[in-house]
Amino acid sequence: MRILGIETSCDETGVAIYDSKDGLLAHDLFSQVAIHSEYGGVVPELASRDHVRQILPLINKVLLDAKTTFKMIDGLAYTSGPGLVGALMVGACVGRSLAYAWKVPPIGVHHMEGHLLTPMLEKKKPSYPFVALLVSGGHTQLVEVRDVGDYHILGESLDDAAGEAFDKVAKMLDLD
Repeated sequence: MRILGIETSCDETGVAIYDSKDGLLAHDLFSQVAIHSEYGGVVPELASRDHVRQILPLINKVLLDAKTTFKMIDGLAYTSGPGLVGALMVGACVGRSLAYAWKVPPIGVHHMEGHLLTPMLEKKKPSYPFVALLVSGGHTQLVEVRDVGDYHILGESLDDAAGEAFDKVAKMLDLD
């Protein structure tokens, strides 16, 4: 089974092709750091607009890099949340539209669950249960992963997440 994945939850446009037999075939990422740097953090409207500009060229590039045509894709996954609403809508609209056109199922993936289960893509997979530290955008959590779909939050930030704190300190220190 070959899946095209799209990630647009915040300020990076990510696309990958994963094959259940051969693993990760190709991936690419477009970062919006330069766009947002003058504002000291992510501007949601600018992020959404840039996803619109970057997503189709990135999908085409990854398909070429993986030596894959759309006819070889069995499913299309996209980030369904949490994240910036406009940014998520870009990925969901493109993902669902391509899935419809290519006659493959669209698969909405929960952003945090995707991070939790990423170690399962490695050759040496952890055995359940394991503990995961999530530090992603507005989320900082320590999670016990008991099985797919079975998670227990052991602790999480009460105010700003680690990433937001780094953005604020960088702004105070006049850093990019």
